[in-house]
Amino acid sequence: MLVGERMTHPVITVRGDAPIMDAYELMQKEKIRRLPVVDKKGALVGMLSESDILHASPSQATSLSMWELNYLMSKVTVDEIMTSEVITIGVDTPLEEAARIMADNKVGGLPVMREDKLAGIVTETDLFKVFLELFGAHEPGIRITVLVPNEPGELSKLTSAIFKAGGNILALGTSRGEDTSTAEITLKVEDVQESDLREALKPLVEKVVDVRSMKAI
Repeated sequence: MLVGERMTHPVITVRGDAPIMDAYELMQKEKIRRLPVVDKKGALVGMLSESDILHASPSQATSLSMWELNYLMSKVTVDEIMTSEVITIGVDTPLEEAARIMADNKVGGLPVMREDKLAGIVTETDLFKVFLELFGAHEPGIRITVLVPNEPGELSKLTSAIFKAGGNILALGTSRGEDTSTAEITLKVEDVQESDLREALKPLVEKVVDVRSMKAI
């Protein structure tokens, strides 16, 4: 899955010479927390986040009047407080690579480029939506997590056993086990009873970590 398939586009942008309060009102209207900043030609020149604006706002301890505060804030423009050194990714970047870059750099969104043009933006919300899809969160079924030996062929054994029990796998995810010798596998399965699923997988796993029936959300 690539970023270009899941990014938000067309992307809402703001000009660098815009007052920051205009940018803040735009964020509130569109229910977003960050805006790519572009110049007159539409080229990306920075990123503005809601926290940038809040940090630029005067402290509540100030002695200025409300009128003076509003006047002061109306004079501050986006390019004065934006982040100008922007990390970008391409439309063909794998989604997990985008997530790694966001986590490593502690940012909640990345502008997405197609060659040298702004094509969209990918945010933590986009990643959450993909996470929900990967784990079949919107589908009813049995969610089961098992611990298996970290060896070739273990996943094939599980999927074959589920098929023989009449189950249909809606989602599947793997993660590290208790140590390097094991792996934890989470499956979302439909068309099978919980007791039958347990019975089918019990001989193949070291431990059933968790099992529960999930309704559609």
